[in-house]
Amino acid sequence: MAKVKTTFFCQNCGSQYAKWQGQCNACKEWNTIAEEILQKSEKKDYKLDSGKSNRVAKPLTINQIDSSKETRIKLNDDEFNRVLGGGLVGGSIVLLGGEPGIGKSTLLLQMALNVNQKVLYVSGEESQKQIKMRAERINPDNQSCYILTETKTQNIFKQIQDVLPDIVIIDSIQTLHSDYIESSAGSISQIKECTTELIKFAKETSIPVFLIGHITKDGTIAGPKILEHMVDTVLQFEGDRNHVFRILRAHKNRFGSTNELGIYEMQGSGLREVTNPSELLISKKDEDLSGNAIAATLEGLRPLMIEVQALVSTAVYGTPQRSATGFNAKRLNMLLAVLEKRAGFKLAAKDVFINITGGITIDDPAIDLAVVAAILSSNDDVSLPKDYCFAAEVGLSGEIRPVTRIDQRISEAEKLGFSSIFVSKHNKIALKDSNIKIKLVSKIEDISSLLL
Repeated sequence: MAKVKTTFFCQNCGSQYAKWQGQCNACKEWNTIAEEILQKSEKKDYKLDSGKSNRVAKPLTINQIDSSKETRIKLNDDEFNRVLGGGLVGGSIVLLGGEPGIGKSTLLLQMALNVNQKVLYVSGEESQKQIKMRAERINPDNQSCYILTETKTQNIFKQIQDVLPDIVIIDSIQTLHSDYIESSAGSISQIKECTTELIKFAKETSIPVFLIGHITKDGTIAGPKILEHMVDTVLQFEGDRNHVFRILRAHKNRFGSTNELGIYEMQGSGLREVTNPSELLISKKDEDLSGNAIAATLEGLRPLMIEVQALVSTAVYGTPQRSATGFNAKRLNMLLAVLEKRAGFKLAAKDVFINITGGITIDDPAIDLAVVAAILSSNDDVSLPKDYCFAAEVGLSGEIRPVTRIDQRISEAEKLGFSSIFVSKHNKIALKDSNIKIKLVSKIEDISSLLL
């Protein structure tokens, strides 16, 4: 009998050690190193009888490499295509993470049922009847989506050889286990081994593979950090289970931009694509309310109009509160200090709350001016005109700084019926004939005098 080989892995970052120790040298976490069995047997290569034979790699010079674009599989989902960079690249590995119950399985099952390709959906968490119940709400007449409930990678590859799919979906990578590793499913060594086998399979057969990954309480994908380095694309499915909106972001993409964003609305029949999110992120109000301002922002190539809400009130408990939802709290403190120092507004003894409507998080500094406008509006209890919007960054000295791609922001505001947009006077604006008034400002004092 062969000697059982064991090693020690950090359950937080995946670092490997020869013996146990209290603290991980890589991530500095305590009591995260655990022993795992690591005994490999001889691996057998798998071959698919689909004409996609295993390739033998040969070195080529730069001039010999074909630089033509990768052929992409067009999914029947424009939002998904945009986030992936224009479609699904053959042989790519896509890792999708998100909170439990947010809709990861629904998103990929809906994609599998609507794409014009043969798809093998492998589930280690749900039975075939459970998946069938969800599929009946989305597309019950699909004939090209195969459902397999299996967790052993060797059995999965046998079924792939029989079905010969064009796309493979694994739900989830933490449930798989391989015979070549004797530790339990979900352990660091099992996740690394199963992912390695799937990557080898995808690259040799040019069949794209989707992996659903669990996340930890910190919001990171469970398993070793090297898992995100191994795959081609890392997608994050975000949102609040109490809201209907879901956001698909690309944190890593070897075949496209990481700034793209896809927005979905959760319905009883599945996820609906939101083609014009600006109209949904701006609430419809009949009466004029103070503390609301509209910002023109960008997510990837897509311009968005979002609503910023502010509430300024006298601090009741002595120490004023500063709270921001969907906006950087440190940046809020900076803007309040600028208003206090440069514009003379006494906000040090007041509670300030900021909210970005729709449950989304925005990192674009171009919404600074809208945040300032909403704070001033709430502080003086004066409502801003509904057809005003803002697109500028605020500096520490109170100057209004220019932002990138201002023409796209102005065009989006004009398309949605806004009459005026406030931008920095230092922006180079190419638009000449537009029906929207472009108001140029240079200092934060100009904003307070124009609005109030």
